[in-house]
Amino acid sequence: MRYVALLRGINVGGNTMIKMEELRKTFEALGFENVVSYINSGNLAFDAKKSTEEKICTKIEKAIEKDFGKPVKVMVREQASIADVLDKNPFHGAYETHKQMHVLFMKEKMPKEKREQLEAASTEQEKFEVIDREIYALLKGGMAESLMGRGLIEKQFNVSITARNWRTVEKLAEL
Repeated sequence: MRYVALLRGINVGGNTMIKMEELRKTFEALGFENVVSYINSGNLAFDAKKSTEEKICTKIEKAIEKDFGKPVKVMVREQASIADVLDKNPFHGAYETHKQMHVLFMKEKMPKEKREQLEAASTEQEKFEVIDREIYALLKGGMAESLMGRGLIEKQFNVSITARNWRTVEKLAEL
């Protein structure tokens, strides 16, 4: 099976710096094969024996903490499911650049009540829609002042997320 691992908050703003070459070695030491990374912000694809995403995620998080001494949250998806994420984009055609369109990957599905609250917080400049374990975010006004950019989604809705812009999500389907 081919999987994608999305690491939260590494090599962003000088925090939790981990070299991709060293991270690939950690993945290979776990028995993963054909490990490749994309850009320097914690996107890896790899082959592994069929398992649950949760088990693979736990295995990776423990190895990163052991090898690098830092706790890092990891979201894992079967790579084939990334094509579904692309196909389900509710904002297809509504953005001018990949920098306006983001996908926030969650470990678990957001409860209905929280999902409705987040979607109700949408404005003309900042729209959200939750589908499965992903939050689609159309940020016409930019990231910095958005709910996502200020970290409010995780705080207000108590969910663990890691965000990727649309170009990165497209690339994850190909790795």
